[in-house]
Amino acid sequence: MNKLYTTILLILLLIGSTKTTSAQGNNFIVVSGTVLGQDDKLPLPGVTVTIKNTVSGTSTNSAGQFELRTRAKFPFTLVISSVGFQTQEFLIENADSKLNIELVTQTQLGKEVVVTASRVEESILKSPVAIEKLDIRAIRESPAPSFYDALENVKGVQMTTSSITFKVPNTRGFNIPNNFRFVQLVDGVDMQAGTLGVPLGNAIGPTELDIASVEITPGAASALYGMNAINGMANLITKSPFLYQGLSVYQKSGLNHLGGTGRELSNLSETAIRYAKAFNNKFAFKVNLSYMRGTDWVSDTRTNQNPNNLNTANPSFPELNADADNPAYDAWNKYGDDNGSNAVTLTGLSIPGRTGSQSIIVRRTGYFEKDVVQPTVDNLKFDAALHYRFSDNAELSYGYRFGKLDGLFQRGNKIQMDNVNVQNHKLELKGSNYFIKSYLSVENTGDSYNIKPLVDNLDITSGGTNSVWGAKYRTALQNALNNGTPLAEALRIGRAAADAGRVEPGTPQFNALKSQIIKINNWDHGAVIPGAPATGGAFLTQRSRTYHTDAQWDLSEKVKIFDLLIGADARIYEVIPDGNNFVDFSRPIAERTTPLADGSFGNNVYYKKFGSFAQVTKTFFDEKLKLFGSVRLDYNPEFDPKLNPRIAAVYTLAQKHNFRASFQNGYRFPALFEAISYVNNGNIRRVGGLSYINNGLNYLDNSYTLASINAFNAAVNRSVAGGATTNAAALQNRDLLEVTNLGETRPERINSFEVGYKSVLLENKLVVDIDAYINEYDGFLGQVEVAVPYRAGTNLTQQVTVGSDEAVLAAVQANRNNQQVRYRVYTNAKNQYTNYGSSLGLTYNFYQKFTIAGNVTYNDITESKNRDVFVTGFNTPNWATNLSFGNREIVKNLGFNIGWRWQESFLWESPLVNGTVPAFHSFDAQVTYKVPQAKANIKLGGTNLFNRNYVQYAGGPTLGGLYYLALTFDGLLN
Repeated sequence: MNKLYTTILLILLLIGSTKTTSAQGNNFIVVSGTVLGQDDKLPLPGVTVTIKNTVSGTSTNSAGQFELRTRAKFPFTLVISSVGFQTQEFLIENADSKLNIELVTQTQLGKEVVVTASRVEESILKSPVAIEKLDIRAIRESPAPSFYDALENVKGVQMTTSSITFKVPNTRGFNIPNNFRFVQLVDGVDMQAGTLGVPLGNAIGPTELDIASVEITPGAASALYGMNAINGMANLITKSPFLYQGLSVYQKSGLNHLGGTGRELSNLSETAIRYAKAFNNKFAFKVNLSYMRGTDWVSDTRTNQNPNNLNTANPSFPELNADADNPAYDAWNKYGDDNGSNAVTLTGLSIPGRTGSQSIIVRRTGYFEKDVVQPTVDNLKFDAALHYRFSDNAELSYGYRFGKLDGLFQRGNKIQMDNVNVQNHKLELKGSNYFIKSYLSVENTGDSYNIKPLVDNLDITSGGTNSVWGAKYRTALQNALNNGTPLAEALRIGRAAADAGRVEPGTPQFNALKSQIIKINNWDHGAVIPGAPATGGAFLTQRSRTYHTDAQWDLSEKVKIFDLLIGADARIYEVIPDGNNFVDFSRPIAERTTPLADGSFGNNVYYKKFGSFAQVTKTFFDEKLKLFGSVRLDYNPEFDPKLNPRIAAVYTLAQKHNFRASFQNGYRFPALFEAISYVNNGNIRRVGGLSYINNGLNYLDNSYTLASINAFNAAVNRSVAGGATTNAAALQNRDLLEVTNLGETRPERINSFEVGYKSVLLENKLVVDIDAYINEYDGFLGQVEVAVPYRAGTNLTQQVTVGSDEAVLAAVQANRNNQQVRYRVYTNAKNQYTNYGSSLGLTYNFYQKFTIAGNVTYNDITESKNRDVFVTGFNTPNWATNLSFGNREIVKNLGFNIGWRWQESFLWESPLVNGTVPAFHSFDAQVTYKVPQAKANIKLGGTNLFNRNYVQYAGGPTLGGLYYLALTFDGLLN
């Protein structure tokens, strides 16, 4: 791979030198000037000065002065722009030009220019699809504590906060914490961590000082961006060191956990430094460093997701209906009490008042999440970039980015991230109408650990295996029942006896055993002798490299009759097997999770995709109508090539009413984790969807669904209670078992139709933005849990055929650990799903600088009449809204903004937690004071001002108020 990147570097340098050949004979000319504000006649620092249709540009210094060196031929156009002012253009016709420019304060709305929707610059009003933009001013005026938190107030965005350091946006439904369907880019670099399978835009992305703008495209964008962008994307654009120079410093101090969140009052601190410098408009560099530290939000919701009326509990014992009496209780944020490897059936019980042999399902006691995670988290970011301009039309840059973070995120389980680090190297050559870039991302999970195997092995190592623990429970329970103790109390006595010797949170024994387990790279269950050293662990060691190259070329000037944009990309994931999440599939099944003599787990695994696209645009009727047509071809060697077309139109009526419509077909190849994972999760193995992983395991065609096994065992227990033997009861109820019959995994497909309207009305005081969409998903990717029956006392390859008597007996709960192998399989849904929605955004500058803005979003999904292999999990509220009221300068240098956010309750479904997320609303506010003489900005604010605690998703943390003071010095030493 090093040779590949050396070759790419040489190509970039060759292209750069080729692009500059025509300019080498020209002498430099210098254009200089001063930029003032028209209202106060004061110098304006940091104003961007660029030559139109080139990459050449600079910015004004603290005195409002600029000097631009160029080889451009006369005449050319200078573009003068600054946030908060109207952009102006000036024609330069000779070398004696010395400009004195006065910028007019921008009071009109809807003047933003975006690039993400069509991959070329265009007015936000005439974008062919819905798009939202936060520029520097919008970010500064937001009451959110950071630019990333400000995304939560954007129309149509649903934020999922797993940790202070880890937040993931989503749009238009099917939300999950590790969102494979929503792409986050930073300057064109995908922030998705390969093997972790999560986007890390806020954790390793730009600092607060280096962000220039954020553009969000809700809905499918795969026709132009490929791979996973079928729900939407966020494009984070950083500041150029040519255009934003000087020293900037940022310090934020805050308080959280003011009551009700489960932790004591805590400090939050974030410090950032940025320095950028340009030399003669030829060479520039920038350096960013930031560090954040705080006490994380805690997940401690104890809602029971296994009430006694379900067949996974004990519905035939109505006296156990109270959660406190339910021995199969499964709390949202408790682990070890799940239905996977921790459900134990106590059989052969004699219960007073009932005839015959009785069975009761109990679950291991487990531990609450707050007892096994670390409360303090931090986030270190560093990035640096070098830029060199060969000419006005060729700029070569190298960027390095490093992020280190702690925190929690949810995949199939909760993962405690500890010292996770991601590095990124990017090399890019760009001009006014082309770019080619290549980047390498390196991922290392550091000292992280998986909470489920941690809890399982804490229970087993200190309390015995399920069979040992269950035997103790049954004996104590039966003795209590024999002494006349009521059932609910007898169950508590049985649990206490079974848990005797189990380590308790907060004790030295607990801490010592936890420290031991989280360092062991083996998630299988541990020692069978209580008190013996643990052999099962929870260590998460995932390492990968992502190699990516893409290029784009605007051929419009050459084609003439229409605008033509072409591009291509290639990506290779290189995964280092760890024995718990990813393995070398060329090794025999029994050896895949065993290290070799050199400590490795075999050869590295590769996953690849390639793509190319072309986009044609053409205007008609004096540029009132603009048509877009694009097509993208994506290829993954594991699947057939897929074609993704998009057609769109924008029509402008009376120069202000912009109507748009688009249709596109998009495909999503399974993400790395969905494709080739081989996760050892105790007695459940989570497997990727590629067909060769099934070889020898046969979960696709020789398994029963988990839902049918649960129904089957509930019926068996009823039959046994009626006097039947277990074997007879199993054979009697065999028709309840459902054979899985899963097909080979295929790419997920979406057909997306969208219409919209955007306009600026009332003499440019009111912006109206409406959109509506319908998405149809085919082959929706998700997880289904199945059980493969095998012969007791044999290895996993000696399976028995589903449907046989032996397979039916293996499905009995009592044989859970010695005659069933459970798999959680990534596969395609059998049904098609249609979701739809609409959103409305209004911004009204109603008096002077007073502005009120609001948006409301509706999302829904059609009900499927047929039962599917798994629950798709729409995980999105029907209604959500945001309102804000503010004035950026109510008196000189003083501004404010107040925001209100609300969403209704909704159902959350996932492999880890199911349940209803309550509705919530929250107030945010900030006051900003500028000190121009010191180039300083003081921001005092708070989110969730009234500390009304809420959760954003089932199993997620309880979010409370956060109150902060931020001080920014910007443009020093410029």
